[in-house]
Amino acid sequence: MTPDQIAAAMDGHLRATAAGRAEALLQSPCVQNHAAFLSRGQDGLSCLWFGGSLEGNADISIWRSRLGGDSTWSAPERLTDDRDRSEQNPVQFDAPGGRRLIVHTVQPGGNQDACRLVLREEGAAARILDLPAGTFVRGPIQIRADGAWLLPLFRCVSRPGARWTGSHDTAALAISADEGATWREVEVPNSIGSVHMTLVPLEQGRWAAFFRRRQADAVCRSVSEDDGESWSAPAPTDVPNNNSSISIIKLSDGRLAMACNPVNSAMYPEARRASLYDELGDDDRPNASGGCNPVWGVPRAPLTLVFSDDNGQSFLRRILVEEGSGDCLSNDSLDGRNREMSYPSLLEGPDGSLDLAYTYHRRAIKHVRLTRDWLETQ
Repeated sequence: MTPDQIAAAMDGHLRATAAGRAEALLQSPCVQNHAAFLSRGQDGLSCLWFGGSLEGNADISIWRSRLGGDSTWSAPERLTDDRDRSEQNPVQFDAPGGRRLIVHTVQPGGNQDACRLVLREEGAAARILDLPAGTFVRGPIQIRADGAWLLPLFRCVSRPGARWTGSHDTAALAISADEGATWREVEVPNSIGSVHMTLVPLEQGRWAAFFRRRQADAVCRSVSEDDGESWSAPAPTDVPNNNSSISIIKLSDGRLAMACNPVNSAMYPEARRASLYDELGDDDRPNASGGCNPVWGVPRAPLTLVFSDDNGQSFLRRILVEEGSGDCLSNDSLDGRNREMSYPSLLEGPDGSLDLAYTYHRRAIKHVRLTRDWLETQ
């Protein structure tokens, strides 16, 4: 589809495209839409994302839409409007007691190492979280058995006199024992390049975390045996990664399901771009040196579901959701060069169906609903 064709199809209506499968392109007034986050609360299924003209520009804001009873996504509401900074990566959390919280990032231009985290609660003033500059989020908040909140982080580390490239990014877990009022950090050891930490509960007191990789090699996994107070060093799984986001959940039957683009730099040795924010052109500092070697430009497709029966040690079953070229050598969503299907957000419904939202060519957020019958026949 061309950008104009995508725009014309963005009516939000969830339509059946095959037996057991339905799809929608969410409405948005923005020409760029990215980083969907699905959540299910008392008011049903909602989707957050960031939208504007181009990732990193100050007109990028957080938007939200809800799926109505008529199977149509509502007209989006703009939740933020910082006129000086790019607002990105929203995470919604419906806390016990009815509080609805949204955490998102704010950054000047492409300087992710200068990002701050903002916490918004409906009916209260937004506040900057007391976490270091460069702290980013993507994965959902989890609640520990003792009631503590677990917020997975990745940290975009500054290098003096150099611009951020991702070469020194590391992972950490923020823990709050007072319902988000204060947070303390637990580092993930030897985690340079392992970002977008996403938590999955295992047996009592045990957690697994899964990571996108700046090196574009493989999804990595870390384990905590003490309720998140310490972590093993990330180790590669059998799922390739292209330096793009993943979403992983524990299903009601105990399996793990991950949405991802299972390709890596070794499969596409020629697909490269200099950095994530090439188009901004507003930073003449040299790239940071040392750390890992981030790889940008590996195609962000196909969009695939992979399943594990052993707590994420292996993912043997794989189901194709959507095929495509995945071209992402440009973030521009208007010239048709970007064809990524990326940054998935995955939820399981009460009936065992899966809801999946993801970036479609950076022009739209796509929602796909897959019934259990559809999944079992693939």
